[in-house]
Amino acid sequence: MQKRAEQTRQAILRAAAELIGDGGPEAAGLVEICRGAGVSRGALYHHFAAKEDVAVRVRDQARSRTTALVDEAFAAESADPSEDAVLAALSRFTAGLGKALGDEPVVRAGLRLDPDGSADPSRRLRQEVLDSVHRRLRGLLSSAAPADRAAEPQDLADLAVAVVAGLESLGRAEADWWSPATSERIWRTLRPLFPPPGPPADGAPVPAAAQSVVEVDAGV
Repeated sequence: MQKRAEQTRQAILRAAAELIGDGGPEAAGLVEICRGAGVSRGALYHHFAAKEDVAVRVRDQARSRTTALVDEAFAAESADPSEDAVLAALSRFTAGLGKALGDEPVVRAGLRLDPDGSADPSRRLRQEVLDSVHRRLRGLLSSAAPADRAAEPQDLADLAVAVVAGLESLGRAEADWWSPATSERIWRTLRPLFPPPGPPADGAPVPAAAQSVVEVDAGV
């Protein structure tokens, strides 16, 4: 019984996510959600107090997923804040996010939602994710000591986040923008703005990650 109830709950969430991901919160009406999940209104209200609670839960799931993507992408760079390592983190993040946007309706929908399940632009999960990436980038870039910096950490972080935002938006119209190959090509093009750091103060060799942009496996 519990297994069947959870299956119904997940069917409702997935139906709502597909509707929101494709058309925004306004596309996810009660009738449309129930039709997509193959359940009655009574079944939906058995699992959720209101239609808005469905959207809130979709956002919560997307938030957990995108937080994990950010953490996974930047985890390796905390000990090696070279610019090339930062580019590698950006490549991993955009590849992972693009794959999630293409394969996971909850992520595609959740980025469009604010904590109340509506779509206030200043409070949407999309903005929260971009702010998180910006903070991680600015911290890493500020702690690096390149021999010749082409731009300030704030400017580089702004540029990188603008690229991430652009890829997310463009991919909703043309999925190729979400492909790892596309994001890797763009980061490679921007590579001259991220000069390699100078040798460490103790004379130790520069880490391999700081010598070339790490290629991202298309399956990541």
